[in-house]
Amino acid sequence: MAEQNNNGGQQQDINQLIQVRYDKLHELQANGKDPFVITKYDVTHHSMDIKNDFDALEGQVATIAGRMMLKRVMGKASFCNIQDKEGNIQVYVARDEIGEESYKDFKKYDVGDILGVKGKVFRTQKGEISIHAEEVTLLSKSLQILPEKYHGLTDTDTRYRQRYVDLIMNEEVKDTFIKRSKVLKSIRNYLDGQGFMEVETPMLVSNAGGAAARPFETHFNALNEDLKLRISLELYLKRLIVGGLERVYEIGRVFRNEGLDTRHNPEFTLMELYQAYTDYHGMMDLTENLYRYVAQEVNGSLVLTYGEHTMDLSKPFERITMVDAVKKYANVDWNEVADLEAARALAKEHHIEFEEHHKKGDILNLFFETYVEDHLIQPTFVMDHPIEISPLTKKKPENPEYVERFEFFMNGWEMANAYSELNDPEDQRKRFEAQEELFAAGDDEANHTDEDFLNALAVGMPPTGGIGYGIDRMTMLMTNSPAIRDVLLFPTMKSLDK
Repeated sequence: MAEQNNNGGQQQDINQLIQVRYDKLHELQANGKDPFVITKYDVTHHSMDIKNDFDALEGQVATIAGRMMLKRVMGKASFCNIQDKEGNIQVYVARDEIGEESYKDFKKYDVGDILGVKGKVFRTQKGEISIHAEEVTLLSKSLQILPEKYHGLTDTDTRYRQRYVDLIMNEEVKDTFIKRSKVLKSIRNYLDGQGFMEVETPMLVSNAGGAAARPFETHFNALNEDLKLRISLELYLKRLIVGGLERVYEIGRVFRNEGLDTRHNPEFTLMELYQAYTDYHGMMDLTENLYRYVAQEVNGSLVLTYGEHTMDLSKPFERITMVDAVKKYANVDWNEVADLEAARALAKEHHIEFEEHHKKGDILNLFFETYVEDHLIQPTFVMDHPIEISPLTKKKPENPEYVERFEFFMNGWEMANAYSELNDPEDQRKRFEAQEELFAAGDDEANHTDEDFLNALAVGMPPTGGIGYGIDRMTMLMTNSPAIRDVLLFPTMKSLDK
């Protein structure tokens, strides 16, 4: 109870401080100095411009704008610190320079207020590059109390819910999202240089296919139809390959009605690309080159550090079949597993839980997830998946129980998923029918038959390689971020009203 009373008292103090800020605003408004009537402010420089080009700017007039993060009032002269999008810079404010009335107003400004400052660039006696203010303008009044700069904003729940405060208080957070933007830009630069065209496809669909996931469902009132949010970009992009575009990609949000953890958010950013006249080997080559390009552009290095792991992208990426990987790490040779009953017996022997509808290939995948994934720290392509878990992929001609598919792993995570795309409409229909049977048996992540997509395949799709990349996980690796929420500006959170 004592702690509760203390918290109550602390909240009361905060409420009083907030009220003081409102009173200051109302006083300004009563005196015709309402900051919220200001519509623009001409900024000539940012903080880092001045610091990086000090020799040329010393003694010159510069105009900056940003949030005041620190203020020290010392009689007739004061210092404050202004933070803008590039960093921060010290401002020296003297009464005799800006005028008595303006200085009186300045002394009442609060940490968090947004100011415009015009003045000469100089270096203090202590050597700090600063601006000697000639004019200080209050551009926006902060009516909330920022966390103490020394302690910062550390509560993760508050950081995710109030990302705007997180960005103000934690410079490394801003750096993460600047890098995320660079990740996306470098991906586009690379693919554009390879002759790919960026496209956009529907988010609201009648049939959410292309992945094994449960979709979100909604109702479209105008047509009185139920629709779903897409779980993948695949089926519409393949239609464009049919249409002759040959090399297409899309970067966009997809939505999966599943749980939250350090690597999963119900809406996330996926990038899928499709290239005619190549196969999954072509997608491996593209992936190696793309990851190297992005790492160099974003971090200036082909060596990535994530937690305790160091990953070297300069070396050739390992390529191993799923069967060989299970043999290597689980000491189980799947080539000697005769049938489903033998697979189930092995699973029981190794304490691997499976469901009644799981077939031999599903159980192989369960062995892979249990024994192999955590070992795949260095960049690795795991190839040739069982057909049961790959309904949109071409069979291997020499071994039709398996398909021409790979998953790309780093840091023990799946980073990408690629196929030699199935373009036989009759085979694809049979695969859809098998998926429908799984759905009827209780697998709510199974695909449904997409008749228009089958019609597109019947028109004719060339041999095609396709791949999907998780952009959020890529950004996690590039920024050494521990959770997917750290690379999503506004991650999904449980409502505070619940």
